Amino acid sequence: MGKIYYMMGKSSSGKDTLYREILKRCPMLGKVAPYTTRPMREGERNGVQYYFVTEEELSRFESEGKVIELRLYHTVHGIWKYFTVDDGQIDLRGHSYLMIGTLESYEQMQRFYGAEYLVPVYIEVDDGERLARALKRERSQAEPKYKEMCRRFLADEEDFCEENLMRLGIDKRYENTDMETCLKKITEEIYDGQL
Repeated sequence: MGKIYYMMGKSSSGKDTLYREILKRCPMLGKVAPYTTRPMREGERNGVQYYFVTEEELSRFESEGKVIELRLYHTVHGIWKYFTVDDGQIDLRGHSYLMIGTLESYEQMQRFYGAEYLVPVYIEVDDGERLARALKRERSQAEPKYKEMCRRFLADEEDFCEENLMRLGIDKRYENTDMETCLKKITEEIYDGQL
């Protein structure tokens, strides 16, 4: 049976960059496109980054019992929903996958598939370094949103507290102070089946 390697970590821990690199280095891992009700951004393609759907389509998936996990985000544009659907993208009979998400989505995936099929890949970075990275990234934006940056930083402290990590059996950490070292450790362990 296959596994779902599930990447998580606080904001500015480098998850997205690591995720893209691991997919390149571990071509045997499948990619799962999640769903969202938010509008498509420039450069995005339906079914690649996300499947872009309406609230009505989400309601249909829910009534059919196909929604595996669902997260809501309150934005200035209204509520945007991100979710995973049991749509045939994941077939654990001999296939493994790499996914990225939150602790909340990990817990819901674990409930749906079973803890034995979910392998947590928790990325960790010193809080001072994360804050410096977040500030640098925000300063580079045309319209920096410092309040949102701070809100996310503080929310992550609560979401990823030790109690929550231990409750979900997440005791292994991948320190991302040097990306290449972190990548090497994760990919070696995926190939060795030690994760």
